[in-house]
Amino acid sequence: MSAVQELLLLLLLPLTLLALQASLCHGACVEVDSDTEAVANEGFKLGCISCKMRGEVPAMASVKWSFKAWDETEFTDLYSYEDQKAEIIDPRFYERLDWNGSKNTDDLQDGSIYILNVTFNDTGTYRCIFSRTLKYRDYEYNISPNKTIVINVVPRLTRGLASILSEVMMYVSIIGLQLWLVVEMIYCYRKIAAAGEEALRESA
Repeated sequence: MSAVQELLLLLLLPLTLLALQASLCHGACVEVDSDTEAVANEGFKLGCISCKMRGEVPAMASVKWSFKAWDETEFTDLYSYEDQKAEIIDPRFYERLDWNGSKNTDDLQDGSIYILNVTFNDTGTYRCIFSRTLKYRDYEYNISPNKTIVINVVPRLTRGLASILSEVMMYVSIIGLQLWLVVEMIYCYRKIAAAGEEALRESA
């Protein structure tokens, strides 16, 4: 085996090990904040994610949503999801709400819902409450994490300056990383070629 082949083998071995490890990984739960600006007459996702601190502990959870309109002072029950069954409680949202969270499991971590055909009357404060039971070997532990989301309904979606700047920076970062990758590939190629020429001179 030549020196060039040995060097290529050394480079490919860590990549192979990384690929094998990646196949064993599981998706992680990330608590992403919900959007707060909805467009009238369109759909809108009310995001509510509550991750378990210890993913290996089995659990059961239910989710309840409540709503307080901008001109109201008290929250009213809006929606519930328990035992993989959904119920729309507030008549103002009949046939306009759909479950958009964790599916086919009682161990809920995503309690998001989707509003169909948003109206200006949907402006207000929404509260998402998890009722989670963690099942340990000798006992059970109950927790109730909750999140509050203030939604503003607008005629059309507007983009802020921060959003535009972040998108520009994302594209600049992508281009910069690609250029850096090209430079690294050229550097590695030259190093491998130089090692091969040196090996040929030594064998001669």
